[in-house]
Amino acid sequence: RYLLWRSFAPQRHATLFQITKIMDQLMAGMPPGTGGQGAAPKEPTDDGKLIDLTTTKLDASECYARNEASGFPMTNLFIGDTRLGCKSDTDEQLILHVAFNEFVKVHSMKFTGFNDGANPEENPTVIKLFVNRESMGFEDCDDVDPTQEFELTAEDLKEDAKPLLLKYVRFQRVRSITIFIEDNAGGEISALGALRFFGRPVLGTNMADFKAKQES
Repeated sequence: RYLLWRSFAPQRHATLFQITKIMDQLMAGMPPGTGGQGAAPKEPTDDGKLIDLTTTKLDASECYARNEASGFPMTNLFIGDTRLGCKSDTDEQLILHVAFNEFVKVHSMKFTGFNDGANPEENPTVIKLFVNRESMGFEDCDDVDPTQEFELTAEDLKEDAKPLLLKYVRFQRVRSITIFIEDNAGGEISALGALRFFGRPVLGTNMADFKAKQES
């Protein structure tokens, strides 16, 4: 430490505290200017890989549907059997509210037809998406501009069809997505076999803080 002190002697403008701090870091094998043991850990880097958000990030307690048939509830969309799926009840319109357990970036989503399109007239055609809107009803879906809108074809609903790309810049910090099935291919009710989302978490999200702000 004495030899290190002598090497800093010409730096007359440095304070004793600054010199001592640099010497301690050098002795500990750390480059000068690093935070030492008291430094905050670095946040993990975003590797850009997409994951299936449906299987890892859904908050089932916050998901709900409006006008769903009791025998074909929304929860069937996430079990991997399109023969069960979800159906609307009294008419063709259906609201599906999907909540995540942390903020996520949503890159794409996949709609799969009910039972491999066995009743094509029940296939959803006009889909509207609303990001971070809570407790939406059918009137709200008519009054609020959607975040994105799709017109689905029978090809889009095939099990081996590619996921639909979202306008990624609008889906960078998503807590929930409300899906409004506005119309179908002519049936009295609408039916959907499966639903999946692809993206990745937003790094540094603290959902406890977010929920505390919502409740305050």
